Amino acid sequence: MNKRLLYAAVFLILAGNLFVGTNVYLNAAQNNDQDDFRPYIRLFTDVVETLRERYVHGDELTYKKLIHGAIEGMFATLDPHSEFMNVEKYQHLKSDTQQEYGGIGIEISIVDNVATVVSPIAGTPAYKAGILSGDRIVKIDGKGAEKVTLMEIVKLLRGKSNTKVKLGIYRPTTREFLDFDLKRAVIEVGSVEDSKGEGDWNLLENRIGYVRIKQFGEKTSDELATALKELDRKGMDSLILDLRNNPGGLLDQAVKVCEFFVNKGKLIVSTKGRSRSANEQYLSNGKELYKGLAVVVLVNGGSASASEIVAGCLQDWSLAVIMGEQTFGKGSVQSILPFEGGNALRLTTAKYYTPSERKIHKKGITPDVVVVLDQQLRNDLRLKRSGRMDSLDQEIRKRVEKAEDLQLRRAKDLLKAMSIFKKPAITNPDQLAKK
Repeated sequence: MNKRLLYAAVFLILAGNLFVGTNVYLNAAQNNDQDDFRPYIRLFTDVVETLRERYVHGDELTYKKLIHGAIEGMFATLDPHSEFMNVEKYQHLKSDTQQEYGGIGIEISIVDNVATVVSPIAGTPAYKAGILSGDRIVKIDGKGAEKVTLMEIVKLLRGKSNTKVKLGIYRPTTREFLDFDLKRAVIEVGSVEDSKGEGDWNLLENRIGYVRIKQFGEKTSDELATALKELDRKGMDSLILDLRNNPGGLLDQAVKVCEFFVNKGKLIVSTKGRSRSANEQYLSNGKELYKGLAVVVLVNGGSASASEIVAGCLQDWSLAVIMGEQTFGKGSVQSILPFEGGNALRLTTAKYYTPSERKIHKKGITPDVVVVLDQQLRNDLRLKRSGRMDSLDQEIRKRVEKAEDLQLRRAKDLLKAMSIFKKPAITNPDQLAKK
């Protein structure tokens, strides 16, 4: 039995009497709108065998290579967040959620068919180099990236620590083309940090607590619990929860973060899709640990996915004031469907909705208080946090040193005002006279 017959036999075993009446099905497919897959199985097997027999490099075409390529081609017709993951890609995904991988430290998405930076991760090579949310990747190591798939770009950007990669970036905000020479590093991302990134959990003025969540990984809720307990022990009266430039992550961790503030039994987020299993409601199992705590949540255009779930939930239940800029608008659910042999699918199966039925996808969360930072201030604040001040000339260095995070300042001012109005009212007018 030649390989062609053997290959056809495999399909017969899997699909039963699939090829009986093939000509009938072909005619039916051409003459009406019935969506019948059976005629195209024969076409597929014929193409595979023709490529192996007639293509000039056919001796290099394994069945694995052709089948994987065909599957990847199918996913190219879907949304940019759905993909077929071979063993290597699936391992990359798992390392992301485990909060450790080798690369440059950026979250990317396909926007208008271009790989776009959702957010650089603080402390990583990309962040220190000055790559910004919204930057578009046009070249990788000198080669155009316009028609490269999302996972191919991820693969190109990742690599062993201390190896180099060169990015060509187009920055829409300034209409500049920029080149970045980056050295990869082991990205071990702790997902929660204090205002200085030192883990001391000291209160800001007016007994305001501050916690920044950089991404939602496997340990996020545990790290947040530790931070909040320490801040509470030091006498925290109010809290700033900073989700700026947080690209998202695990849904279950977003739910657990909400549970620190949302009463038990209340809806946190719902998902809606085609299948019954995709339609779910996630209710809080929280113990109301920080019920009544005044909270401001900071967001911006780099806040996406799980960040938007948290912001939308707390906004809908009036448990926090959302401050900053319109969020990214990435509200689709990707389910991971593993297969034997280590391959998997990441498939968009539903969309996220806030408790009040607001759709997040392509809309984002609109802040209650809009505070927009201009591009110059964004760049200065990034330089100030990066610790790369020594390389700046004196004039620029002075400007960067004076740069103030206006969104953070407004959040502190708002919480201070809220604390004043929480004080007991004066019921005896004579008390005013004595003062």
